[in-house]
Formats: sequence, structure tokens, C-alpha cells
Amino acid sequence: MYYSVLIVDNDTSALEKSIQELSGRGLNTIACSTFESACEKLKEDGTIHVILSEWSLPQSRKNKKRIEGTDIFKKFMALRNEVNIFIYTSITDIKQLSTGGITDGYFFKEDNVYGDIFNKITAAVDEKKSAPFYEKLVQYARKSKDSWHTPGHASGNSVKNSPYVKDYFEFFGENLFKSDVSVSVPELDSLLHPEGVIKEAQELAARAFNARYTYFVTNGTSTANKILIQTLLKPGDAILLDRNCHKSAHYGVIIAGAEPIYLMPSVNNKYGIFGPIPKKSIIKAMDDALAQNKKLKAIILTNCTYDGLIYDIEDIVKEAHKRNIKVIVDEAWFGYANFHREFYPTAMAAGADYATQSTHKTMSAFSQASMIHVNDPDFEDIQDFFMENYNMHASTSPQYPMIASLDVARKQMAMEGYSLLSRVFKLSDELKSSINSLSKFRVLEQQDLISDEIKDDNVRVDKTKITIDISKSGLSSKEIEHILVNKHNIQIEKTTFNTISILLTIGATYSRINRLYLALESIENQSGNRKKDSGSSKIIKDFKLALSPIKYRPRFAFYADSEETALRNSLNRVSTMMVTPYPPGIPLLVPGQLITQEIINALVMYRDYGVEIHGLNNGLVQVMPEEEEERLKKEGFSILS
Repeated sequence: MYYSVLIVDNDTSALEKSIQELSGRGLNTIACSTFESACEKLKEDGTIHVILSEWSLPQSRKNKKRIEGTDIFKKFMALRNEVNIFIYTSITDIKQLSTGGITDGYFFKEDNVYGDIFNKITAAVDEKKSAPFYEKLVQYARKSKDSWHTPGHASGNSVKNSPYVKDYFEFFGENLFKSDVSVSVPELDSLLHPEGVIKEAQELAARAFNARYTYFVTNGTSTANKILIQTLLKPGDAILLDRNCHKSAHYGVIIAGAEPIYLMPSVNNKYGIFGPIPKKSIIKAMDDALAQNKKLKAIILTNCTYDGLIYDIEDIVKEAHKRNIKVIVDEAWFGYANFHREFYPTAMAAGADYATQSTHKTMSAFSQASMIHVNDPDFEDIQDFFMENYNMHASTSPQYPMIASLDVARKQMAMEGYSLLSRVFKLSDELKSSINSLSKFRVLEQQDLISDEIKDDNVRVDKTKITIDISKSGLSSKEIEHILVNKHNIQIEKTTFNTISILLTIGATYSRINRLYLALESIENQSGNRKKDSGSSKIIKDFKLALSPIKYRPRFAFYADSEETALRNSLNRVSTMMVTPYPPGIPLLVPGQLITQEIINALVMYRDYGVEIHGLNNGLVQVMPEEEEERLKKEGFSILS
């Protein structure tokens, strides 16, 4: 048995009897007599999946003051959101035992129903550790049914004996081909109208991720964001969004025909890192938009940021809800956070209405496998419309192994996510210590990453994301990335002008972190004493993220006729495309935005330093002809007069 039951009771005789009875039935049991000792066990032992607790407990052995009921259970949940909690008490008046639905059951001590306790505990854990869709898919694949339907490879028969492509079959393997089926198999359910095992898998995911509903998405969080923006916003509605948000949010605004109200992220100019939006800026922007009678319906925030900076999300959600604004949180890089106290509260726990997660980025799902989590209390009113948008974007031929990977990823995190993440934190600390022992590389600390404008915003740092200052190496970040890939066979996540960033996922190992350290040590030893300036300091010093006015709603600018013009001649024209330098990957222009001299200067600077710029082709940008501007003004699609 791979899990344990924590029994918490300060009645010594009752505690001993419970241990004896449940251990005798084969359960691994752990005993605690105080609230404090129970919390310590939850922190240190990731195998605990069930708590059997008295209603009232002493705080500690020294502090006999008691803590009761919901206060106990909420604190248990804040430590380990995935545990099942059962009340085990001498209190019979059930009206005294209201917990708001966070507990999984009740037992009266004097009933002595240890058989029932055992059955309900094992049933709760068995459900959590099941993966209904994956198990059904495996069962189906093993039947080797004759396939008279799509896909065309017919369980791999079209390729496995081919003299030209049988290596394709051999590389991916028989099981992948047998499990790559289609909606022509009713017993495997339909992602677009789930009523069977997919519905069951999504319901288990909702419980695991603390949501009311969860929907599987097989074409990434890019699509998840677009589905939500298109669902919540109608043409003319407004949304607050970070200028540094993922481009899918910008595209969602185009699709919805909404008005974007862009907010400036905090900027760390020393390292070229863009962080959370200052809290006071978010609140002011909400109030200003409402004062201007804009139809502000939603705000979308990225949490955590690409560099691991975590918002004080609960406070922001409360402020938005005071103003009847829905909150979408893009947790593409933060999906695992629900399974460790270090990250509490996540979007769902903080009361956000929606969260999107790239289950493939930070958990064990296949690429493109993502989830949408829903906690919106008004969701039932728009659920049908949501499903229409979901169906509009989803494929009618989803990849079934990808769906299975979502089911398995949820199971793994529900059963061992806490232990896996605790291990990653330990690896992170050891890697940081190793890198900091070098003279030319240093892991950035919280105070390095957070700029002055957000220092009072209670911003935290995700330890699974490590940013390394390489400015003393005499090499550019791109040169170091090249050496790591080509000499040491190490691929990092991203670079800025003077940093490299790595992700420690739940798949991190001691071998990998030590190989990275040895590679950096080798680069340091071979870099000599050169103090070459890569130009990064000048780029960062001169760069300004410009927020020039949005003249026309992006949807109508995007679909307007356009013409090419040289960047140097584009002053006061309106862009019809997104123009984005990589790095940092932030659009300097979006459709409908006025091109200012500040933006032209920034793009020229990036181009001069050889930065890749999407949307700038041979020095040309796409702009709106004057007659198109006049047309949009007449048709009422102008935001500025």
C-alpha cells in the first residue's frame, strides 16, 4: 500500500483503538494528538492521503488552547489540498459540524464502524488513483479489434511492413498506433460531447485541481485562452490584459472583437526581465475603465510569469470581484502549484473564475495537452455558449493518447505531486548552491528579480524556475546557449541579454543538475579573463516597452486592408499586425495600435543588435491605408476620436 492515513485525536484510548483496528485491516496509519503535530506530519510525509480527525484539537502539547472544525480542516487543506478529510468525533449534533463541503465524510466514534471507515477511505483513494480514460484506452488497444474506420494507419498496419517507413512504426511503437483511435469508437467517449470515461476523467481533474468544472484541451493553452476570451467578451466589451501576456490572449481579443486595455508589466531593466503588473496599476485601471463607462468584463493575468514571479493573486481577485469583473488566470507555467503549500493559493483557491494550464509544460502530459478550470459562480448561465466556443476551436479528431496523458498527469499529481515537488525544491536548492560557488555565474535571488515598483506587492518566486546571471562570463547569453547545446548536449528554456533560464520539472534528477553545473564550470574555466561587452547593457538601458494608443479595435484592424511601408516611414500610421521582438517576446505593436517614434526607435535598436523580430519583414511593417481608417471611423470601430 503506497499511501498512509493520518489519525488525529487527543483521546489516547480512542486513538490507540483506531490505529489498531485500521492497521489490522492493512492500512498504513500515522498517529497524532495535536493540531501542530498533524501539520508537521502533513508537511514531511507525502504518502499521507487521508486524514481521520476529531472536531476539536489542542494546538500543541505546550499550548492546550483548542482549534475546532473548519479552522482545522482549512489549514490542513492549505498544506495539502489533495488529501481526503473525514470527521471522526463523539459529537452527534450534525448541525454543529458544518464545514462548507470541504470534508469527505463523518463517523461517530461510539458506532465502532471500522469496517465502514476502511471501505470509505480505500474507496476515496482508489477513485483518486484511478485514470478511467487511460485505463479504458489501454483495455481497448489490447483487444486488437479490426479497424474499419479512421485513422488511416489502421492500428499501424499501413506502415509496419512498409519497406520505406516501417522505421516510423518501430520508433513510436505498436502501442501508440493501437491507441491512436477516433471518435468512431463510442466506448472511448467524445471530447466534444463527453458522457462516459472522458467526462469521468474531467470530473476527477476538477476535484484534483480545486475547480467546479475542468475541460481537457488538446491544442494547448493558446486555444484555452482564446476559448475563454471569446466566451466572456462580446464585440465592444473591454478586457484588462498584461502587455507581456501570451500572444494567444491578444489573438483572443481579435477574435472576440473586444477592446483591450493594456497594462504595463513591471520591468527589471538590469536583467531585461518583465514581471507582474503592479497591484496599484491594476486597481487604478479597473476604476478608470469603469469611470469611462467602458464595458469592462474581464481581466487576464499570467501567474506565475515566465521567470517565476508569483502574484498576490487572492487580493487582486477580491478587488476585481468587488467591481463585478471576471478573472482569468493563465497558469500555463504553474499547473503543478495546486499540489504544494509553497504556492498556495493558486488561482482556483484564490477565487479566480477561470484558470488555463499547460499540463504538458510542468507535469507529465504530452505536448499540447492542457486544461481549463472553472470556478465562475455564473458559469451555468453561459455553459452552452462556452461549449459552442470550445467546439469551434477543438478538433473533431482529437488525439486520444493525448487525452490519456491528461488523465494520467492528474492521477500522478493527485497521488505523488506533493512528494515530487518537495524533491524538486531540494534539487533547486542544491543546484543554486553549486552554481553560486562559481565566480562567473550567479542564480538571481528574489531581490534581484523584483523591481522597485512591485517590492510592496507581496510577489514571490517559484523555486522551480532558475534565472542565472551570466554577465561576468565575458560571453553573451546566446553564446552560452550555443556551447551548452553543442558541446554539452544541454538545452535550456530561454535567454535574456544577460541571463539564461532553466526549468526544474518533476522529471529533474541529480544527474541532470550536476551535468549542468559541470558544463557551466567548464565554460567558466575556458572563458579566460575576457571582459567583452556583448552590448546587452546598452540594449536594456535603451529599451522602453511602449504603450502607444490603440486607435481601433484589434479585430477590425486585423481584418482591414493593409499595405507595406518601411519602418522609418511608419510614424503615426496604424499597425494591422503584431510586431514582436524575441527576446523578450513582448509585442511592441498589436493590430489597431498607433506607431510612435518611441516604438520605431525600439524596433530599430533591436534590429541593429540582430534580435529576431516577428512581423517586421525586411524592414517593412503592415499598416492601415488612410481610406481604411476613415471607413472604420464611419462604422464606429474607432476607440480614439
